[in-house]
Amino acid sequence: MEFKNTKGIFLQIADSISEKVMEGKYPPGEKIPSVRDLASEMGVNPNTVMRTYSELQTRGIIDNKRGVGYYVSNEAIGIIHQWKRQEFFETDLPLIVKQTKMLDITFEELKPYFEPIIK
Repeated sequence: MEFKNTKGIFLQIADSISEKVMEGKYPPGEKIPSVRDLASEMGVNPNTVMRTYSELQTRGIIDNKRGVGYYVSNEAIGIIHQWKRQEFFETDLPLIVKQTKMLDITFEELKPYFEPIIK
């Protein structure tokens, strides 16, 4: 995984795990990689992955079964959906709106890009 400077590494890993949950690669109830395995796979310190798992656990996306490992919670998809929507409206959309205003892009110019999504 290639990390960006705009967001903490542990949050980027959380985003990656959340994407995999939403894509069905880590379905609810399924075990996710151990801290050591994911750290090795991502090329980061295990403490970084531990911080990621702590964040995901606080949000209710994963559960820790002591001695067994971390599992995707049954509510994970709904929680991620709500979290990502909020993040989009608070962070991503304002940047998009700013760029469209700065570049004088009209809604009519954007419309062809949205039509395939709407149909």
